[in-house]
This record gives sequence, structure tokens and C-alpha cells, in this order.
Amino acid sequence: MSLAWTSKLALAAGLMVLPGSGWAETVNISYLTHWSPETVALLENAAKEYSKTRPDVTVTVRAVPFGDLLTTLRSQSGGSDGATIGGIYDLWLPELARDKLVAPAPEAVATEVKGAWPAGVVSAASVGGALYGIPNEIDVYALNYNKDLFKQAGVAAVPKTWDEFREAAKKLTKKDAGQQGFGMINSWAAGVVHPFASLLVSNGGELVADGKPVLDAKQAGETFEFYEGLIKDGSSDPSMATADANTTGPFLDNFVSGKTGMIIMANWWESALKTGMGDKFANIATAPIPVGPSGDKPHSISYSWMTVVNAKAGEAEQKAAWDFLAWLNGAKSGQNGASAMSDILMSMGILPSRSSDIEAHKDKLGSEFLAGYVSVLSDAKPFPVVPGGQEFSESLQQTLEALQYGQISAKEAQAKAQADAISILERAAK
Repeated sequence: MSLAWTSKLALAAGLMVLPGSGWAETVNISYLTHWSPETVALLENAAKEYSKTRPDVTVTVRAVPFGDLLTTLRSQSGGSDGATIGGIYDLWLPELARDKLVAPAPEAVATEVKGAWPAGVVSAASVGGALYGIPNEIDVYALNYNKDLFKQAGVAAVPKTWDEFREAAKKLTKKDAGQQGFGMINSWAAGVVHPFASLLVSNGGELVADGKPVLDAKQAGETFEFYEGLIKDGSSDPSMATADANTTGPFLDNFVSGKTGMIIMANWWESALKTGMGDKFANIATAPIPVGPSGDKPHSISYSWMTVVNAKAGEAEQKAAWDFLAWLNGAKSGQNGASAMSDILMSMGILPSRSSDIEAHKDKLGSEFLAGYVSVLSDAKPFPVVPGGQEFSESLQQTLEALQYGQISAKEAQAKAQADAISILERAAK
């Protein structure tokens, strides 16, 4: 049977096929992720299914804590012995592509992705018009709250404005019981910055506009002051906010145990909440981000993840890696018209980004918890993906943590955040 005819049959079955993807001998490829052991097991099972049709390809999976993922990718991608495949946060892509650590996708993969994923997601996986990764998940932030604690505190309705948010946080705070009204996060860049940024965009502001930071704007100043107010009136306790390298830790434990009334968090932590809360997970509900004084409607911050291939890997390994990723993200590798990747993501409460996967999982996406996230996607603002973006995020994290601990004022935080951002983004753009 000709290669062209084989490709047509595979495409008809919903799979992506790469030209010249056959190998004369076994090819070993590796996949680096930050997922938990339970989720790694699901990925390993998917790799076994793939190997039934590609016995000449062996896929091994390795996991490291999220906090070590980028440094591991960078340190290992300099040589051919590094991980063949890596799962990455879109913010990291511009610099990984610039440094030629990730390979552009083959034409067959790029064509499939551009036709099967939303344009905005494809854009986040591209640099200079070239696709570098296969998108797999999209995450968005929303207000999570404990309905039982609301009832106990006499909070009748979910806050829709910052004034209502502030009042609800005060009512939910019970210092003698070790209970805080609103849970902030520290010790983790995205966990610190994304909730702040979600409040900022719901106040009509932005982090970056036209490639330049705009944290000196009025809307940003109001957001820094709002955070400062929550700290000063005792509604948020930074000692309860710590995250560990696996993006779990006290901030999660305090919400799970009913010591935190509200928190702004992403959809992916559904599985952690279910595991930690058991039947009490039914007390958790999701709502849009409250609107600030300069905002027009609720907005949120969104970001995406993708899988990339090590540009330093050998030719056979790169071909095998793209072939496996094409299958893993293909429309027929999972259950009931879904991709195997989306089935793995949905096990964690993570929203898949492929259009056909969203349709295949529409029943689960309609659950009370996830439906709240799906409802805010259309008005979400993508976190700015720019060169220097990770350093910018980490710098803003440090400034916000200083504000949380009362080391600087809101005005000082705003001035420092803007000055640091200008320096970082200008340097990265050179």
C-alpha cells in the first residue's frame, strides 16, 4: 500500500500522519511532564496503546515538580540525551524557540493543528508564524467560593463588584478560628500573578499593551490598592498562602479544610479539590471575577499548554516524537470521538483546547464546577506571551509578595512593578 494511501486512511480515521514516519529499528523517545503519578500512569497507558500500532517506538515518561520543569527542559535540551518531548506553558515558548531548543512542527502537523484548534490557541503555540507545539489544554481563572462558609457568615449572594467582594471577605474572616475571607497565593509565580491579573483585567486594565508594560495605569493602581486593603483589614493572611514546588501546599490545604472562604484559581485544580474534600466538594461553586471600579464586565486571565519536541534530538527521535504526539492528540485516540490527551486532561478537570475534544466532553464540561469556567472563557484575556515573559512574571510575583507581607505600599508596588517590567521586556526584546 502506498504511503499516500496510508496517510489518507489515517486522516480519515482522525489521526495525523507524518511522511517518512517508519523506522527500521526501535526508536526510544521520552516525555517530560510535571503531572502527578496518577496522571503519569494515564499517559503511560496511552503510550502502550500507541505502541500496539507502532511497536518500533518506545515511549517513557518522566515527571518533575512544576517548579523544576522549565529549568529541567533548558538544562537537558542542550544535548541529544535530553527529553524528546516536553509539556510547556505558553509563556516559555518565545525564548525556547529563540534559543533553538524546540523544533518547529512538520507541515502535516501544523496543517492539522491550524484546522482543528481555535485560532487564539494556535497563535499561542506559534512564534513568527511557525507552529512549535501541539496545544492540549487551556486554563482560565474564576472565583471559587465555599457555599457553606457563605451561609454561616450571612453572605447572601456571590460578590459581583469589588465593594461586594471586600464586604464578603470581611464577613468570612474569623481570626479566632483561623479562617480568612480571601486566599491569596505566594511562592509560585503563576499562582501569585494570575489572580492579580484577573482582577486587573476585570478593572479594565492590562499587564502589557502592544508589547509594553502598562502597570503605571490608573486601573493597575486601583488593583494594587485593592490587594493592599484586603491585607490591611485582615481579610487575607499571607501565612496561609504558601505554595510548594508541586503547586500544592498550605494555600490548597486551607481552602480544602474550610479555612478560606474565597480564592481566585484555575480550573485545573478540580481533581485536587475532589481528592481533598470528598463529599464536601459539593460545597464549592464557581463565579466570574468581581468587577472593579474602572471595569465594564467580568474578565479573567487564560493561558494554554502545549507539547514540544527537542530540537537537539536525533532525526529519528524527532520523527517518532511528532508521530506519537499526532496520535495522542488525534481525534480518534481516545474515547467517544475524543483524543487520548483530552481524556487525560479531563481526568484532572482541565479544559482541552481542541475543538472536537470540547464537543466530545461537553457533558462533563457542563458540570457545576467546570461550567463556571467554560462560561468565562469567551471574555478571558490571554496572559501576554512575550519575550522575557517568565522573568516579568517572576518579578511581579516578588513585588506582589512584598505587598502581601506589608513590606511595601500599594503605590511603591505599582512603581516598582512598572520599572522592573520595562527593564525586563526591553532587555528581552533586544
